[in-house]
Amino acid sequence: MDILLPPRENGERENMTFDARQVIIVGANGAGKTRFADYLISGMENRSFRMSALQALYDTRANDELRGSIDDLYNKAFSDTDIIIDSRATSQFERLMRLLIHDEMLNLMTYKVNVASDPSIRLMPTRLDKVIALWQNVFPGNKALVENGKLLFTRKEDHKAYSSLRLSAGEKAVMYYAGAILYAMEGAAIFVDNPGMFLHPSIMHSVWNHLEELRPDCTFIYTTHDLDFASSRTDSAVIWVRDYDAEKVTWDYRVLPSHAGLSDDIYLTIIGARKPVLFIEGDETRSIDSKLYPLIFPQFTVKPLGSCNKVIEATRAFNDLVAFHQMDSYGIVDRDRRDAGEVQYLRRKKILVPDVAEIENLLMLENIVRVVAHRHGKDANQVFRKVKMSIIDQFRQDLRQQALLHTRHRVKRTVEHRIDGRFTNINSLEDHINDLVQEINPRGLYEAFCREFHKYVDAGDYKSILRVYNQKSMIASSNVAALCGVNRKGKDGYLQSIIYILKEDGKDAQRIRQAVINSFNIDDATFSSLKNEIQDE
Repeated sequence: MDILLPPRENGERENMTFDARQVIIVGANGAGKTRFADYLISGMENRSFRMSALQALYDTRANDELRGSIDDLYNKAFSDTDIIIDSRATSQFERLMRLLIHDEMLNLMTYKVNVASDPSIRLMPTRLDKVIALWQNVFPGNKALVENGKLLFTRKEDHKAYSSLRLSAGEKAVMYYAGAILYAMEGAAIFVDNPGMFLHPSIMHSVWNHLEELRPDCTFIYTTHDLDFASSRTDSAVIWVRDYDAEKVTWDYRVLPSHAGLSDDIYLTIIGARKPVLFIEGDETRSIDSKLYPLIFPQFTVKPLGSCNKVIEATRAFNDLVAFHQMDSYGIVDRDRRDAGEVQYLRRKKILVPDVAEIENLLMLENIVRVVAHRHGKDANQVFRKVKMSIIDQFRQDLRQQALLHTRHRVKRTVEHRIDGRFTNINSLEDHINDLVQEINPRGLYEAFCREFHKYVDAGDYKSILRVYNQKSMIASSNVAALCGVNRKGKDGYLQSIIYILKEDGKDAQRIRQAVINSFNIDDATFSSLKNEIQDE
């Protein structure tokens, strides 16, 4: 299908040719998506067909004047005085229901006339038959039937028939979409505004898969800000509407390129973001990362991705598309047991790596502990001294185990890099592996780590211990919450206190943000950029 797109800010327009059966018009709320779709409709002559469940179900004043619309077909069907059924209807949904019944009655009458002269004629499935079949498939146990010129419904637990007025909004929406789609002209561009309206997420994707199957000849053009729905359309072209100038009637939009190796959810982050993007580890709700970083970096769209590998790949791919989306992006991963070389490599790729082993250690930074203690009326010097002593004692007890974990990581990374060489035969590979054991010298590495870690303990080097110590129970075992005077003890209470301070967004919040940013030890240019983003807020 060819679509002449609306004018951009510079007045230019482009003709979009695509083979996809779906076009997704996406963007943030208020970006001008609906106006963009209306502009497309106005330029598509008699090929466009429009659907909106919200207007169809609740807007009794709306009357779609588009040629071939449900309202247009309804008005034509009931323009004569010789009608079969009551034509009074106050909403487009009711008009559609009457139109379906009207066509069903006409079909039955035509069949009776024709079968009298040719008994071999069979009654073919009607639009209403297809609508009822799809609706009952979506809502198993519910039944629809035609009785005395009316469409009635029953539920499995209650066999008493009732009208469409008693259907839920979701049940009406499915009925409306299925019926309206079947009235679209052949080869139509079917415009759907907010396709997820009234549909539960558990059935939304399946419903639209079934609806699209009803009309394989049509192209479906969806207007949505639901990125989950957009990613569910597997054969789609995507238009990202970023902004609208009402005075000039122009849009800032992009036709998105191929996914370029990005998963759907990352790819579509481009669409939902109006700010620089920050990819982080953890999940959307439970992880410390997703609770902390949006408050540390309020001028970024923060997107949790789960694993560190996903963060690294997404940041790389996102920045490869910078000429397209023109937004800056970074990633944040835990340091874990990475050495200085690995950290510098990641930082050059715009992956921020803090000078602490993991996210829990970030909360144990000296300045953060002091801020929380001070906020709860405690002596910050005394609290931090006790916390520091506790962490050093824990590390002393775990020192050899931590050294072994660091040794294992270093050996694994070295083997991964060195084993990729080309070998002509198995003997060469065996010789190479045997040489690696001598070259890597795991015991020597282990003893070197032990010596290094002992120096940290002996010197009371709290900062270096946080950099190398992977211990998720650190917050609870250090008793930092109770020492700071936090009412709710343990890891959750201490974290909630920090979150509360950050949400207040006062001077203490700035101190916490500064402590976190300083821990990333990034170059001056990046530091200034991040600092400006925060101060602009």
